[in-house]
Amino acid sequence: MHPSEIRTVATEAELRQIVKEPSRAAWDKDIARIDEHARTIIAHSPFVLLATANSDGTCDVSPRGDPPGSVLILDDHRLALADRPGNHRLDSLRNMLHNPHVGLLFIVPGMNETLRVNGRATLVSDAPFFDDLAVRGKRPRLAILVDVEELYMHCAKAFLRSSLWKPETWPDRKNLPTLGRIAKDQMGIKASAEAIDEGLALDAKTNQY
Repeated sequence: MHPSEIRTVATEAELRQIVKEPSRAAWDKDIARIDEHARTIIAHSPFVLLATANSDGTCDVSPRGDPPGSVLILDDHRLALADRPGNHRLDSLRNMLHNPHVGLLFIVPGMNETLRVNGRATLVSDAPFFDDLAVRGKRPRLAILVDVEELYMHCAKAFLRSSLWKPETWPDRKNLPTLGRIAKDQMGIKASAEAIDEGLALDAKTNQY
């Protein structure tokens, strides 16, 4: 494909020539606070996607998983989530130090609708609520405090189109490469893919908290 064959969109005016203005309801659904329904969804969500961006606009999306109810709701405008052990790159946390704006997408298994939260994040090294963030008796070393600026529900279309919750549509895992195989090929690691997978499985099992 030649670059000249790609028609780009450069302005919002051009964009609105393709996609019409949203309904008033689409704008009004942002309540900018954690109401009883948002509390219920957050309490049942074991998985949230955290979006951040650096000061230069470089973006990152990080998956965050914990037992349902692990994200704390401090009041109608603040929530807190623990930072659990990972690969020590700290991509999300370093971004927050330069640009506090974050986006959260709360997912509940089997539910096609999602909860979107946008706000400003503060990185916290200790607070009275850290005891409530402990899992398996281990307090986190860091937590993310989010001041909610936007909060609204996202419709089911993406999940319906993807059939995400329908096991009969899932690919056979045997047809996909393991992380060990991917790491070996992408990073040129000399160890076998099987040995890498064994090490990764052990770390994932023993270093969750």
